[in-house]
Amino acid sequence: MTEKRSEVLVVFTPSGKRGRFPLGTPLISAARQLGVDIDSVCGGRGICGRCKVQVGEGEFAKYGIRSNAGHLSPLSEPEQRFAEKHELPADCRLSCHTELAGDVVIDVPAASQVHHQVVRKDYQARDVEVNPVVHLHYVEVEKPKLHEPDGDLQRLREALAEEWQLADLECDFQLMPGLQASLREGKWRVTAAVRDRREIVAVWPGFKGAVYGVATDVGSTTIASHLCDLGSGEVLASAGVMNPQIRFGEDLMSRVSYVMLNPGGDKELTRVVREAIGQLIQSLLDESGVAARDVLELTFVGNPIMHHLLLGMSPEQLGISPFALATDAATTVRASDLGIQVNPGARAYVLPCIAGHVGADTAGVLLAEEPDTYDAVSLVVDVGTNAEILLANRERILAASSPTGPAFEGAQISCGQRAAPGAIERVRIDPDSLEPRFKVIGCDLWSDDPGFRDALGPLEVSGICGSGIIEAVAEMYLAGVIDTDGGIDGALVERSARVVPEGRTYAYVLHDGDPPVHIVQNDVRAVQLAKAALYAGVRLLTDRMGVQTVDRIRLAGAFGSHIDVKYAMVLGLIPDCDLSRVSAAGNAAGTGAVMALVDRHARAAIEAKVREVEKVETAVQAEFQDYFVLAIAIPHKTDPFAELSKSVKLPRSAACERSEEPRGRGRRRRKPGAE
Repeated sequence: MTEKRSEVLVVFTPSGKRGRFPLGTPLISAARQLGVDIDSVCGGRGICGRCKVQVGEGEFAKYGIRSNAGHLSPLSEPEQRFAEKHELPADCRLSCHTELAGDVVIDVPAASQVHHQVVRKDYQARDVEVNPVVHLHYVEVEKPKLHEPDGDLQRLREALAEEWQLADLECDFQLMPGLQASLREGKWRVTAAVRDRREIVAVWPGFKGAVYGVATDVGSTTIASHLCDLGSGEVLASAGVMNPQIRFGEDLMSRVSYVMLNPGGDKELTRVVREAIGQLIQSLLDESGVAARDVLELTFVGNPIMHHLLLGMSPEQLGISPFALATDAATTVRASDLGIQVNPGARAYVLPCIAGHVGADTAGVLLAEEPDTYDAVSLVVDVGTNAEILLANRERILAASSPTGPAFEGAQISCGQRAAPGAIERVRIDPDSLEPRFKVIGCDLWSDDPGFRDALGPLEVSGICGSGIIEAVAEMYLAGVIDTDGGIDGALVERSARVVPEGRTYAYVLHDGDPPVHIVQNDVRAVQLAKAALYAGVRLLTDRMGVQTVDRIRLAGAFGSHIDVKYAMVLGLIPDCDLSRVSAAGNAAGTGAVMALVDRHARAAIEAKVREVEKVETAVQAEFQDYFVLAIAIPHKTDPFAELSKSVKLPRSAACERSEEPRGRGRRRRKPGAE
């Protein structure tokens, strides 16, 4: 007989915050003790529904627990009354009337969060040739005649051939039921949408001036969509949401593990991401006043696991060597096959993947950034829970992926959170006094500026997000709070009240409010492990190309676009380079998706280009571990950062250590092009 436990584990997503609580603890109380911001405006009476949360179902290997609805108290009377009047799905509960009865994973949807995540995947404008795959053609169709038996479709085809030289067109069957009505409503004048000069996919009575498309970047953490006018190429609206798959695992391998351990888990992951995309697209249409029927083309990018789940394919093989893709080719399907309700004739084009861990999102980055058009050696890094890396010049294109984990998103950090109002995003530390100052999302002032508290208004400093943790750790290093190995200097307790004991180690108090925000030793280690994985991946590519340094660096992705490049280099997140040649690329993957949406030639270009890419699988490279260990040091154990030293005064001890260390010790150089 198993002993009944007195405490149970609860994990909240997307924050990743977790803790053990006594049986019977109200869910909302556990959330508040952990600093999880669940909304509630009715004082816990079960009336407003703002504290609605979703229960994770299945085996969660990352947390070592099995979660299901039975690990919560039975549905309460207030919940039953709420369900009678409002929607309360079977897997949702009101956290104010739910108690813990076992280990459980709880997802807090955006609508239930006090401070919603700031999704920062903005479209970066590019000069793009506008030549979409779908074009509109206004025609006058000859009326039917009694002595000529040709059908309405045949006469529409003839009109398109005569007026627009579009011969032998096929016709999407879905428009057939309404074709005759459209012709007669338009008095035989109609506008036909022709896709790829091959197929009629939609017909409107009279003149139709514009149709639209949506480009979507399906990230593991966030999903971002851009509504475009297919005629002008203009981006009319952009929006983003959290990827609801986060409740099944913060990182990609956790989601693959979920699929492996839970039969049918892949179908559930597919369902929730498709629903989120559909809702996101509808929000864009509502914002812009565009009708769903006027959307005729969709494009998608995403990492290989998101790619497979979007298309309804199990990602299991991507978690097992040799990491085989079901398909690496560009894929075109009906939008309706993905459950997206737009024009019935709309198609969805998914950009090609490059390798088992380098996906269509990297293809989008390659399309947008064009690093292969420079003589200089260009490094492009899309920083996220999984970092995709491109190294290229006119002669070669190399690609790899490194498992950085969710630390850069603020997860697995003691006071970490997603980017939301109230999160610390900028940090500076005085090297003499060790006093910090910071900026938070939602306020333009620094914490030491007069009027900062008033400027915050109802906001509270609630935690620290990814860009904030990068700057905090880098500033701690520059100020001497941590050494090159990442250890917090306990001797500073005598010098500053900001350095305090924390168990057997020490912590740096960044904000002493309620709740306090501090950086503990494990937070520093999490950042070191993440940045070392990325740096090691870069080193594998420079070895393969046979170069020692890179000439320019572009940081892509939501996180990459909001970190200060100086601090990224101080940490050794990226290799040494002239800081003036390091810049942010914005959401380059999403930009590539937009380019493929509005320019049909871009599709052929990227399909050809990915075949030229040399793939490096970091998981099976013997040198990766060696490089990883050396890269844990800040900025690096052996690599000199000479260019950085011209702009930033690095701690003397670190500079001395690297100068005494033989260049390249422990590194096995390959010949250029060697496998």
